[in-house]
Amino acid sequence: MPQPVQNEVSGQDLAQLEQFRTACARLILELKHVIVGQDQVVEEVLVAMFSRGHCLLEGVPGLAKTLLVRTLAQALSLEFKRIQFTPDLMPSDIVGTEILREDRATGERQFVFVRGPLFANVVLADEINRTPPKTQAALLEAMQEHRVTAGGKEHILTEPFLVLATQNPIEQEGTYPLPEAQLDRFMFHVKVDYPSFDEEVEVVRRTTVRRDQKVDKVLSGEDIIALQNLVYCIPVPDHVYQYAVTLVRKTRKNDPQSPQYVRDWVAWGAGPRASQYLILGAKARSILYGRGYASVEDVKAVARPVLRHRILLNFNAEAEGQTSDAVIERLLTEVPGIEE
Repeated sequence: MPQPVQNEVSGQDLAQLEQFRTACARLILELKHVIVGQDQVVEEVLVAMFSRGHCLLEGVPGLAKTLLVRTLAQALSLEFKRIQFTPDLMPSDIVGTEILREDRATGERQFVFVRGPLFANVVLADEINRTPPKTQAALLEAMQEHRVTAGGKEHILTEPFLVLATQNPIEQEGTYPLPEAQLDRFMFHVKVDYPSFDEEVEVVRRTTVRRDQKVDKVLSGEDIIALQNLVYCIPVPDHVYQYAVTLVRKTRKNDPQSPQYVRDWVAWGAGPRASQYLILGAKARSILYGRGYASVEDVKAVARPVLRHRILLNFNAEAEGQTSDAVIERLLTEVPGIEE
């Protein structure tokens, strides 16, 4: 986890906060020029990006996941790369490789590192569960360390660095599901659902005529880095810290305070990284909503994408048709949160 840069909001940070709040509103407006609906998905992706986190997007094909990521990169003046994950994709295909190159002037030969598609600000890892574990591990190492190793040398990735990986929830043949320990590297597991009737009509209307979908650039890479630093400066009341930790601990069946249905259905609950991401996500969301502090409501809003891939259910839950989202909904209803 990145370390905090400050502990409280200064006068200069307050001015930045208002500036970024306005910019975020413009950014969402630009995205809506291209993306119809999916407001919750857009919010969760932005919160993850501002928190220096990565997202796993899950949804059936045709729900504009790729379009959303590409449009976001355009609106942020960021370099975008898409990697189509396949069973024959090797780590060097995404990280890069060293090649032997000859200097025409001197005739000398030397190894030169050719960067792979990971060297971009926004990387779309399309169908991450279709590539073998070795390649998945190379991507996840880059996500965690923001650097890669090739030929015994470390290469620093370009900041800001955001990975949005997709996976199809339907087709599971010929796939390599991510282990729970690797899923934990993603800050959010975002569910991309079907649009409403009116939204789908608008999608068809927009995409079946000639239309110039121009996206204005709202924020630069430097602005994003400054905003990410500002997230760590957002204050959090003690009761919000306590609420986030209480919520996470109640997902563990061995905790004395966990409810009976958690003990009956959950094999493994969320770890401390979930508590960290709940607070970071709450801080980032507070900027989107123009507040200078994180609240219990912010924690509740990010609880689903933070926890759904960190709660592993057992056979009893599967037999009863229960899901991790159902457990989260019950916990959000039952765990009390005290607002100031």
